[in-house]
Amino acid sequence: QVQLVESGGGLVQAGGSLRLSCAASGRTFSVNDVGWFRRTPGAEREFVGVIGTTAGDIKYAEFVKGRFTISRDNAKNTAYLQMNNLKPEDTGVYYCAKRPPCSGSGCYDSVVFNSWGQGTQVTVSS
Repeated sequence: QVQLVESGGGLVQAGGSLRLSCAASGRTFSVNDVGWFRRTPGAEREFVGVIGTTAGDIKYAEFVKGRFTISRDNAKNTAYLQMNNLKPEDTGVYYCAKRPPCSGSGCYDSVVFNSWGQGTQVTVSS
């Protein structure tokens, strides 16, 4: 069973940057896609982006394109979410999660992801 642990959250001013990390235990990290989700105040958990197992296989939600970048280092069993030009509306709890490789529009639904981290708080002040 792969366990995921997020870190790197914190308080930042609008326009600032944070890099979140998602460290995974287990030997199957490299064969799984890793997704990022967030839950902002008063909202449902939403998809942020996902990185697949092949180079360049990355998808982002429209609201983060151009600001957030997902990457992974399989040698370190770690995925990253680089967040730039943060806005107050980005405030929330950010989660990473894994899923087996998946294609199709339904693959961005949280139910497809079978292991989740505990989340890390990101707060962006105005």
